[in-house]
Amino acid sequence: LEVLEALDSARTQWYHVTAIVIAGMGFFTDAYDLFCISTVSKLLGRLYYFDPTTGIPGKPPPTINNIVTGVALVGTLTGQLVFGYLGDKLGRKKVYGITLILMVACAICSGLSFGSSAKSVIGTLCFFRFWLGFGIGGDYPLSATIMSEYANKRTRGAFIAAVFAMQGVGIIFAGFISMFFSAVFRSYYKAPIFSKDAVLSTQPEGDLLWRLVLMIGAVPAAMTYYWRMKMPETGRYTAIIEGNAKQAAADIARVLDIEIIAEQDKLAEFKAANDYSLWSSEFFNRHGRHLIGTMSCWFLLDIAFYSQNLTQRDIFPAMGLIDKDSAMNAIDEVFQTSRAMFIIALFGTFPGYWFTVFFIEKIGRFKIQLVGFFMMSFFMFIIGVKYDYLKHDNKNLFALLYGLTFFFANFGPNSTTFVLPAELFPTRVRSTCHALSAAAGKAGAMVGAFGIQYYTLDGKPGKIKRAMMILAVTNLLGFFCSFLVTETKGRSLEEISGEDGRESELTATPNDRVSGIRQDSRTEK
Repeated sequence: LEVLEALDSARTQWYHVTAIVIAGMGFFTDAYDLFCISTVSKLLGRLYYFDPTTGIPGKPPPTINNIVTGVALVGTLTGQLVFGYLGDKLGRKKVYGITLILMVACAICSGLSFGSSAKSVIGTLCFFRFWLGFGIGGDYPLSATIMSEYANKRTRGAFIAAVFAMQGVGIIFAGFISMFFSAVFRSYYKAPIFSKDAVLSTQPEGDLLWRLVLMIGAVPAAMTYYWRMKMPETGRYTAIIEGNAKQAAADIARVLDIEIIAEQDKLAEFKAANDYSLWSSEFFNRHGRHLIGTMSCWFLLDIAFYSQNLTQRDIFPAMGLIDKDSAMNAIDEVFQTSRAMFIIALFGTFPGYWFTVFFIEKIGRFKIQLVGFFMMSFFMFIIGVKYDYLKHDNKNLFALLYGLTFFFANFGPNSTTFVLPAELFPTRVRSTCHALSAAAGKAGAMVGAFGIQYYTLDGKPGKIKRAMMILAVTNLLGFFCSFLVTETKGRSLEEISGEDGRESELTATPNDRVSGIRQDSRTEK
């Protein structure tokens, strides 16, 4: 189809950059909203769960802590499935703006409380963070699908990875904004450290601080809404799913500034040749292996990735990046935790994302994913085995190894598990398949938030070592599951999925392969 050929062969233009920024700002907001809670969760403990009889700073009960940090992940999983399905049924653009509206409204409401007791504050926070996660979830399949369908085949992987790389910027800003506000509050509202005065060490103004940090997440999402609404529907959706060749040709011609012929009859043949549903045996034969691969890899990756991000505040003291909790007041603890998170994100997390952007079209998705999983497993295994030595005798090496696990997560499977589901599947189920893969990832994140986090809450070396060994094994499993997916570099979306009739070994059904062998033998004769 000329419409699809024009998209695949288009030179990189300003509209590509615009699409990256518009979709990327959604991921910036997603990452900020999901990870900023780690910078203030200990403050919530000091404010609402302090018990003077214990002699230690207040901490939420393990169940409450896990729910506060993990409830947004539950919402994200749900939102991915709902919006991924709607993206295929109603159109990418029609539901794209709804996700932003949800994120803006719920980020603001996360800073509000229906009451002043611990139960009412935490209950309100969890309610709105669930719906915040619901909006965030919709951004995953929609942003990936829109970017893959806008991009040309030469730079598609780099463009999708660039959208996802804004997650790294969002994590940096989560640390930076928390650090900035806590520094301002710390300069105005001084207090003794906990060991000197357990009561006065918790400034009441901290109640405003955590609310501001959470509500700031509404700003970038609100700034992006207008531009999202101006984006046209993707040409592939208009042509292949809606069957409107004329509208697709007009939209793409306007964006690319070229003349395109609307091939309605040819399009009808194209649709008829690919008319099978997600739950059909035809889909399973052609794409079942890929779907199992993308879901399993993302599930295993997110166990490790979200465990690292959500539990790093518990590991920072062992690394020497922050003081002991008894040697800080409440706001100072937020400042030091945010500063440590900012440093790790800036020098470990952030570079990995952009290494992927620059090298994904040279090295390929498959190799980056394999190397990333293997190196994460290797470094986590070392941390687990040598935890006592690293904690007491070589904190600098500890910080380096911990930072390298973040680097290879992002210059590895954290990026490629986002890219591959946007390329491997047919247009009419692309958003849904990406949603299923992403939802599997969030199920893994929930394992990290509700399971792995249990091992790190009390800071006991034995439990942290066990957690690191578990994560090393999950990454090794991810390495082997990566062999279920295939390389997509340099090929059109229709060639990868087999929609254009050029069946590859990985998309052809057994009957197609037999027919192909017979045809080849007849041709040779």
